[in-house]
Amino acid sequence: MDSDTQEIMKKGMSFLEDGKYEEALDYFEKILVTNPNNPDIWNKKGVALRSLGRYDEAIESFNKALEIAPRDLDAS
Repeated sequence: MDSDTQEIMKKGMSFLEDGKYEEALDYFEKILVTNPNNPDIWNKKGVALRSLGRYDEAIESFNKALEIAPRDLDAS
């Protein structure tokens, strides 16, 4: 990830940790535009969606992470 993407990721993680899930989701979706094959970001998006009660979408995100990295133990 380039430095801009890393900064966006840090902000998204900060929002996630602060319980600001909508904001976190926005940041993770911005990163996925340019990094669609990063399973870690799909996982983070799934966590944000799950925290918002959007379970079907969260499962899709977790499944996408597993599709990209089948041995990814965080995608669960």
